[in-house]
Amino acid sequence: MGKLTFILGGARSGKSDYAEQIGRESGKSVLFIATATAFDDEMRERIHHHRTARPHEWQTLEVPMNVGAALLTEKFKAEVVIVDCITLLASNILIALPEDSSFEMAMQKVKDEIDSLLAAQEKIGGEWLIVSNEVGLGLVPLYPLGRIYRDVLGRANQMLARAAQRVIFMVAGIPTVIK
Repeated sequence: MGKLTFILGGARSGKSDYAEQIGRESGKSVLFIATATAFDDEMRERIHHHRTARPHEWQTLEVPMNVGAALLTEKFKAEVVIVDCITLLASNILIALPEDSSFEMAMQKVKDEIDSLLAAQEKIGGEWLIVSNEVGLGLVPLYPLGRIYRDVLGRANQMLARAAQRVIFMVAGIPTVIK
């Protein structure tokens, strides 16, 4: 089993930059797992920017869901694995569910995804850096799907924090070790 670091923080807090910095400074082979999907021009531009900013020698796996399964079927070889990010992964799962899905159904799908990801991490080993947003510090969403998303992501973050050997909370680009 490898080392798992969970990097958590608000939007634009420096989470991804910090994870990538660790990958660059490690001098090891890196697999970057991107969960973003391009639904509009702004997101396409962001994805393009991130692709071109990563070192060319890094392997990249772009997968919006079923990350653990993809990792185990693709047989990637890397000493450092960066998963960026759980926030979009949870969103992708919720968007794929029927509109009338319950919180319980959404939570089960996200839990299954996290369990699969952690099983892949245990089997593959190496150093893992998993990035996610902390969404529980803001306003309560006005609409039901927003509340389900906040609650599901919060619980997924708790699962990952429990499994991690180290948890970093990013504030204004400053990493703070909380576990």
